[in-house]
Amino acid sequence: MKLHTFEVVLRLPGWMEDFLSNSKETFSSIEERMQFVITLARMNIEHKTGGPFGAAIFDLKDGRLIAVGVNQVEKINCSIVHAEILAIALAQKKIGHYDLGAKADMSYELVTSTEPCVMCLGAIVWSGVRQVVCAARDEDARAIGFDEGPKPENWAQSLEDRGIAVVKDVLREDAKAVLNDYNKTGGLIYNSRQEQS
Repeated sequence: MKLHTFEVVLRLPGWMEDFLSNSKETFSSIEERMQFVITLARMNIEHKTGGPFGAAIFDLKDGRLIAVGVNQVEKINCSIVHAEILAIALAQKKIGHYDLGAKADMSYELVTSTEPCVMCLGAIVWSGVRQVVCAARDEDARAIGFDEGPKPENWAQSLEDRGIAVVKDVLREDAKAVLNDYNKTGGLIYNSRQEQS
C-alpha cells in the first residue's frame, strides 16, 4: 500500500486581510472584544466562507489582538478547523510557542462567539490561554442543529479548576442572532453522519 502525503494549510479567508487592516489593534473592554468576534462570525457567513462562528486571541494585559479565527470546516473540508482551533493555532504560530502560557509574563484570552464544542474544549485545555470569554451558549448552537459533542455539564468549572477563567453570556443575544440568521438563510449544518440535502 502506497501512502500519500497531504498538506493541510490553515488560511484565513481572503476578505479577512481588508477587514483586519481597517480594524483596531487594541480593544479595551470585554464587550468590544466580543463585538469584534461576533462581527467576524457574521462576516464569515455574509462572505459565504464558512459557518457562523468567530474567535480571537487577545493579550489579557492590554486587549491587543493577537490572532483571529473563523469556522472553515466546509471551506477546506476539514472537520477540525473551528474558529477557536484556528485562532489558537495562529496565535501559537505568531508567538512562536505551542503553549500560550509558557512564560510568566504571557497571559492570553480566547474570545469566542459561541461556547466551545467538545473538541475546542479539549484544545483550550492544552492551549495555554488564561481566560475564555463566550457569547452564545452551547444550547443556542444545538437549537439550530449543530452537534456540540458530549461535553460535560460542568465544563466551565473544569477549566476554572485548571486555572482558566471562564466568562459566559457576553453579548449572548447578538451572537444568537448570528446563529439564527445563518439557519434562516439555509446555512449548512454540517454534522458527522448527518444526511445532507
